[in-house]
Amino acid sequence: MRSRNILVLGFIILLALVAVYIAAPIEHPTWVKNLLFWQQPPEYRSLEFKQGLDLRGGTQVLLQAKPAAGQRITAADMEAARVIVERRVNALGLTEPLVQIQGENRIIVEMPGVDNPDQAVQTLKNTGQLEFVEIGPSVNSPYPRIEQGSYVRTTNNDRVPAEEELGKTSHPYPDVVFKTVMTGRELKNATVILDQYGKPGIGFELTDAGAKIFGDYTREHVGDILAIVLDNVVLSAPRIQTAITEGRGEITGQFARAEAESLAVQMRYGALPVPLEVVNRRTIGATLGADSVQASITAGLIGLVTVLFFMTVYYRLPGLMAALALLIYATLNLAIYKLVPITLTLPGIAGFLLSTGMAVDANILIFERMKEELRWGRPLRSALEAGFTRAWTSIFDSNFSTLITCAILIMFGRTFGAQAVLGFALNLAIGVTVSMFTAVIVTRTFLRAIFQGERSEALREKRWVLGF
Repeated sequence: MRSRNILVLGFIILLALVAVYIAAPIEHPTWVKNLLFWQQPPEYRSLEFKQGLDLRGGTQVLLQAKPAAGQRITAADMEAARVIVERRVNALGLTEPLVQIQGENRIIVEMPGVDNPDQAVQTLKNTGQLEFVEIGPSVNSPYPRIEQGSYVRTTNNDRVPAEEELGKTSHPYPDVVFKTVMTGRELKNATVILDQYGKPGIGFELTDAGAKIFGDYTREHVGDILAIVLDNVVLSAPRIQTAITEGRGEITGQFARAEAESLAVQMRYGALPVPLEVVNRRTIGATLGADSVQASITAGLIGLVTVLFFMTVYYRLPGLMAALALLIYATLNLAIYKLVPITLTLPGIAGFLLSTGMAVDANILIFERMKEELRWGRPLRSALEAGFTRAWTSIFDSNFSTLITCAILIMFGRTFGAQAVLGFALNLAIGVTVSMFTAVIVTRTFLRAIFQGERSEALREKRWVLGF
């Protein structure tokens, strides 16, 4: 029994040290972040706290489907659009965005900490129809001048652009139709790359069919201009320098890093099944959230210190061990929030503070049971084991009931308008689960290590145990 307790004690100490390292507000090395394989995409793996819209501020956008004439929107279309929008926002590096369907044809998006709201909103609503469009050997003849950001009409679209949009210059053929060589359906992947001068661009990879089409075309049109067009907007119009036959290429231009990331996201995740229009957009400042966080931290620290003081004074040495277990409990929770990661919101903080009180409640049940055993004349070691064993049923029943309630709240919290409940229930469920470990396993292991053999009775005589 003693050797087993030593092993458990060593595990608890190691776990606590790891949790402290993860929860610490330091810059963690890259190799540590790379271990977080479940956080995707890899370039956004982090051990920073993720803050929600109410804490960090950000942008809330309401998108509405705008189908073409005769097009019928189905629930499957809206769910597909929601998934694509969520992937786009996640790939932009925005932490834990909220993307939910509202009604039959609307999607609400909350983006905490967005640095460029206009760019993010444009990424959300673009249909993402990518085309490689034939321009010819010259930008002046027989077609109008093509510039980045200008509009074209391709064979895959019925749109007839205005003359000034098409070429920014007078031209006798404003309704010229450009030939689409290949569409984004043949695109396998797209990522941001940097050239030798550190300028961002887009590296793309094609499917086998796309590689053949692209290879055949570029082999026959070296020196010609091939425009890269997204939703009829020219992104870049590079000249083909050599045949591209291996299914890999690059899109270069005067891209800012954010623009390159946005373009890569839209290309990578394809077209929306139905066009989306922004019907409402709201920017939320983080000032109120920062004040609320500061007040919550202050209240939490005051409550924690008060509880630790009460436990130590009232329950003496066991209370001190429980206080130490409570600190480990708090550290484990913070580490879990970083690892998963969990987005912190004001309701979520409330759930964490509530679970802290429940963690203390479990220790009180155990210690009061130990007092009863001691009053009945049991030795300290027997009273210790009986206290944990007999209190476990009450602890399990109460915490299991709380977890059932949390599961119900999480289920209903996924619907629109109840997302605040989701954060509260999720953090409460995590806290309750961790509290059962710290209250039953950690505290008992500490007390078993202290109350060994004759030492236990000596401590009892010195009134260091539960005030006896």
